[in-house]
Amino acid sequence: MTLTHGFELIRQETIAELNNEARLYRHVKSGAELLSLINDDENKVFGITFRTPPANSTGVAHIMEHAVLGGSRKYRVKEPFVELLKGSLNTFLNAFTAADWTTYPVASQNLQDFYNLVDVYLDSVFYPLITPYHLDQEGWHYELEDLDDTLTYKGVVYNEMKGAFSSPESLFSRYNQRSLFEDHIYGNESGGDPAEIPNLTYEMFKEFHQDYYHPGNSRIVIYGDDDPEVRLRLLNAYLKEFEVRPVDSAIPLAKRFSDPKHFTFPYSVDDEGASEHKGRVQVNWLLPENNDPDLTMALSILSYALVSTPASPLRKALIDSGLGEELTGGGLMNNLRELVFSVGLKGIDCRQASDVETLILETLTTLAEQGLEPEMIEAAVNSIEFQLRENNTGRFPRGLSLMLRAMTTWIHDGDPLAMLAYEASLNTGKDRLATDLAYPQELIRAHLLDNPHRTTVLLEPDGELAQRISEEEQARLDDAREAMQQSDLQAIVDNTRALRLVQETPDPAEALASIPTLTMNDLDKQSRVIPIIVEQVHSGELLFHDLFTNGIVYLDAGLNLDQLPAKLLPYVNLIGSAFTGMGTTSEDYVKLSQRISTKTGGVWHSTIISTKADRSGATAWLLLRGKATISQSQALLDIFRDVLLTLRLDDRERFRQIVLEAKAGEEAGLVNMGHAVVRNRMASTLNEAGWISEKIDGLDYWFFLNELVEKIESDWPAVLSDLQNVHRILVNRRNMVINVTLDNENFGVVRPQIVSFLYELPAQDSSTDSWQASLTPINEGLTIPARVNYVAKGANLYESGYELNGSISVITKYLGTTWLWEKVRVQGGAYGGFCTFDRYSGFFSYLSYRDPNLTTTLDNYDGTAAFLRNLNLNDDELVKSIIGTIGTLDAYQLPDAKGYSSLTRHLVGVSDESRQKYRDQVLATTANDFKLFAEALDFVKDNGLVVAMGSAEAINAANESKWLKVTKVL
Repeated sequence: MTLTHGFELIRQETIAELNNEARLYRHVKSGAELLSLINDDENKVFGITFRTPPANSTGVAHIMEHAVLGGSRKYRVKEPFVELLKGSLNTFLNAFTAADWTTYPVASQNLQDFYNLVDVYLDSVFYPLITPYHLDQEGWHYELEDLDDTLTYKGVVYNEMKGAFSSPESLFSRYNQRSLFEDHIYGNESGGDPAEIPNLTYEMFKEFHQDYYHPGNSRIVIYGDDDPEVRLRLLNAYLKEFEVRPVDSAIPLAKRFSDPKHFTFPYSVDDEGASEHKGRVQVNWLLPENNDPDLTMALSILSYALVSTPASPLRKALIDSGLGEELTGGGLMNNLRELVFSVGLKGIDCRQASDVETLILETLTTLAEQGLEPEMIEAAVNSIEFQLRENNTGRFPRGLSLMLRAMTTWIHDGDPLAMLAYEASLNTGKDRLATDLAYPQELIRAHLLDNPHRTTVLLEPDGELAQRISEEEQARLDDAREAMQQSDLQAIVDNTRALRLVQETPDPAEALASIPTLTMNDLDKQSRVIPIIVEQVHSGELLFHDLFTNGIVYLDAGLNLDQLPAKLLPYVNLIGSAFTGMGTTSEDYVKLSQRISTKTGGVWHSTIISTKADRSGATAWLLLRGKATISQSQALLDIFRDVLLTLRLDDRERFRQIVLEAKAGEEAGLVNMGHAVVRNRMASTLNEAGWISEKIDGLDYWFFLNELVEKIESDWPAVLSDLQNVHRILVNRRNMVINVTLDNENFGVVRPQIVSFLYELPAQDSSTDSWQASLTPINEGLTIPARVNYVAKGANLYESGYELNGSISVITKYLGTTWLWEKVRVQGGAYGGFCTFDRYSGFFSYLSYRDPNLTTTLDNYDGTAAFLRNLNLNDDELVKSIIGTIGTLDAYQLPDAKGYSSLTRHLVGVSDESRQKYRDQVLATTANDFKLFAEALDFVKDNGLVVAMGSAEAINAANESKWLKVTKVL
């Protein structure tokens, strides 16, 4: 047996469709497995994954994920993870816990930075400190400042999961999984149930790491253009210290049901309006084990055809039924050992839950008997093939996406390449579908209709649930206190103070110095420039970015919103959805949807709204976006032309469906994205761009949608008139910008097509409508049925006299990893605490996420200026912060994202010269800049607005002096 740095090569294979050479190794001494993916991607990725089956719902796997990044044998600082956030050029740095595994991935384009990240992560996972204080801080602990104080629970994960359990979306997902897996590992909550987390002891915590964090229980992936042999040497330095030992972590197959089952669970709503809220229902099937790539591909195609587009027959049947507002359940899911298929409706009358279930089964029965339209299958095949070949992972590093795909089989001792080398299974699926037209029907019958392992889960509103949960938590605390002696209580007081002392004590300088970092010499001094050519075509503007896109054209058509009257702004996203969801005068929305899926890689919409760089006002655009292969570029433009010129808007029922789906989507984001809600709400009172955003996609939009649902029924002609006016005003080539990202040779093919496309669009005279933004600064409390808060405070720094300097990015990044991290997250127990700054509008905001506190958090915000004044920032810490900021400025982007970024800069008015000036200022930041910035934060302290969102109880408790305007949201 030939070994290379302790590794035995088990298998070597070229994955041509991904341009990767894959080498599968086993480390002989430790038993670790390594998948080494060799390619030319400069965005290198490392990830180590452990199989971590939770035996209960105490959240031990999730808390361990937090704790192992809190100091290790080699890096004895409180949080190496945060130190890396401060001073790394990483393009990804995080960790996350799934139902049965925990993974620790990093990515960087800089080779030395990449090796630094790998070293810290390896030391962290294999040799973490995990003291009792780590469990106290990251998991849970009793909090008692003095003997007479109220006993409470504190802990980052505890509050994170209180927030997660406040979200109907998160709850519903958990309940559906639990329903399929009775008495199984997947029935436990790996993230932690707040009611169970306090049952986790330190002994259980330590034992979990000892049991599962052994190399023999790990799966390691390294991806990119680095030296393949150096990878082995770096890993061997750690792995050689371990001996092979058995680890009992296998995930069993679920015991199959002989009959379908039904479950009902509650979710919390405001008790005053409980009757106004609706439920959601979902039908779930447990399918075969995910170890057959051909079957998984076939089921993926079937799932796409059934539910993934407006034309999909199962989706259409549910939406057309009027029984609910939006689809729930994503069809096929492959993140567990066994495949799952789920579909249902949200926004239902709970009394009609059985009607939804019946409709799903009847529709599937009809499809199994009559078959699916060939056009729908063709659209599904094309869409999945396009996605696989494009391999566009957005901001997610491609290597990390491949790692997660490999893990679906590898983590269960299967073939790690099975889900990566997709060409064979794709061709098998295409051939089978072409020769056996009844194959989709067979799949429906075998895996859905004739499968008794099915559950139906109803989630219904409960106006008293929040109170019951609060009372149960208090009862547990009361019982715990009752069982304690005076000495036990004193021990908790002592522990609370000791934990606070640990949290507040700075790391020793020599310990901080042990964290590997780059130097200023490792940084690029020049900003990265994206190529752009701007020309005028038929009174419109054409932007071209000469970038290699592997034969795919990325196309954006921007419609200027500054022509719209203010009252029509809330229709912007709805008209965007209508472009692809309402159909045209020549084809209904079903045929249009099939055409989009068959001919392109997708057509969708988005918005760009920002203060202009010169602060002269706002720029606001609706973008119709799409992508296709070069051979289909004309087909893509034909679709753009048809939806812009011949859009059908008079289908009241179809538009009502679009509004209901938008309403459901906005509601889902209220809890999950609460920090963004409060930030945007505040911005709407401070600048025009914020005001526009609030009307287009904020709480004002949410309130508008609720009213619009009623207006569609009571006054459809007025709604239709508004829609037609929006459409007429926006589709005007004199106010359009076309953005193309493509290589120069292929642009020569596409440009004439774009010229013809623009010529066909109407050219109208423009007269900008004055929005007259109503900016009325106000402190506001927003109430929702949640057990955590989202707290924002902010102001326009330019009103304080602050003059823009790139040092602000260094300072805000530093605050987010020091003062705010420590005060709001570490000591306060919130899941997140940070600050943001919009350099164009001057809007600075402090934000917290899933925060158990409110007024205490505001006090911490107000203490930031004093923190900066008293800060003795050494050169090492300053350099770290500059490096981390440059890493943020140089975030990795795929070609389409580069083209979109360049478009945004063009519309906002950001020049390459101004970007270079800002970068120069970042690089020139001094410690004195931190102290000077305290003056600007004094302005926020004394003049800042506050917007907080949380339970009515929390908002009212903070509002005794009536300084907040209270608005009920849910």
